[in-house]
Amino acid sequence: MKTDGALTPAQIDDLRAIARLMIPANMEFDVPGADDPTIQADILATLGRDADLVRQALDQIARLAKQPLASLAPAQQEAVATEFHATGGTTVATLSRVILQCYYRDDRVVRSLGLEPRPPYPKGHVLDDGDWSLLDPVRKRPPMWRRA
Repeated sequence: MKTDGALTPAQIDDLRAIARLMIPANMEFDVPGADDPTIQADILATLGRDADLVRQALDQIARLAKQPLASLAPAQQEAVATEFHATGGTTVATLSRVILQCYYRDDRVVRSLGLEPRPPYPKGHVLDDGDWSLLDPVRKRPPMWRRA
């Protein structure tokens, strides 16, 4: 088993296939699928500590398919994904979380949800470095002490 965090080309293809099954593109709402190249690049760049479990999930999917998932017809891919979902255990949750977190932080998806693709605070206002005036209401409160 690889432990350097990198996925093989076959695993990357299977990851793209499973992401497409999870969230297909939708032209009506103008959102990409989770197999979009930008989203896939984000997934691969941010695997981090999840790399081993993602690799295990993709290996389990390939074993269930008896070949790379990406080489199967769409109906067969769905059948394998359904079986994996039912039997995959913690690897299902990890693979799903990795795909979903990258999908829902994509700017196009955020915009489709009616949100602005930026941090919610400070709502576009620029704060000067060292400006701690936002803490003034807190500083005006009396000290709070409690026994440990």
